[in-house]
Amino acid sequence: MSPVPPLDLHTVILIAAAGLFAGTQNALAGGGSFITFPALLLVGLNPLAANMTSTIAMFPSQATSAIAGRKLVEDVGPLTFRQMFAISVVGGILGAILLRITPPTFFERLVPWLVLFATSMFAWGAFRKQPLHAAGSMPRWALVLTQGAISLYGGYFGGGIGFLMLAALTIAGQQIRAATATKNMLAMAMNAAATLIFAFSDLISWPAALALCAGGIGGGLLGSWLIYRLPPRAMRIFVVCVGAVLTIYMFWR
Repeated sequence: MSPVPPLDLHTVILIAAAGLFAGTQNALAGGGSFITFPALLLVGLNPLAANMTSTIAMFPSQATSAIAGRKLVEDVGPLTFRQMFAISVVGGILGAILLRITPPTFFERLVPWLVLFATSMFAWGAFRKQPLHAAGSMPRWALVLTQGAISLYGGYFGGGIGFLMLAALTIAGQQIRAATATKNMLAMAMNAAATLIFAFSDLISWPAALALCAGGIGGGLLGSWLIYRLPPRAMRIFVVCVGAVLTIYMFWR
């Protein structure tokens, strides 16, 4: 199978619709990659190409959300925000490079486990009781290692990084609002690094990426309108169901 099969107009429209749904999902509850990744698999991209294309496509809408909440960003325990940002960029670069040199056949065998891990992290983060106050603090070395590992994983695959970071940041002492804004900026940093590296890959399906990007931006606007009209819990349940079905399918295939 070609990593980047040709796409007809009908398929591009369907991909844009998936992007619209994913953008809406991200605005309401998170987990948009659980929509974009399987959508790209269904139109014929192999898992490696689908992962790279999805990362590039959803970056603009992610960056917009991160920048919008930048005033709430704070330092994290013993590390300044700039230090955390630098760690995220380095980790994102290393993860993206690791993905670029991963053989497609190996990545296909690894994907079911990555999806299972991401689904588990999403379910844990979506339904756990959110802390109202800071949980405590982390030593500098522990915070560096934790954010470095999350960033490496984020550059490589990325599913569930939002909830991993939110947990780490609240444990490190941030209040939930600041942790959410800081998490968005750090996720943007690691995905920006990955996007720059993936952009030079011949595995990217640019028609699919542009369609997802357009749909994602529209979905972000729609999600902002729907955020007070739809129950986020229902959206989270839907994402967990999609992740569970995708996990079963990836192991079965």
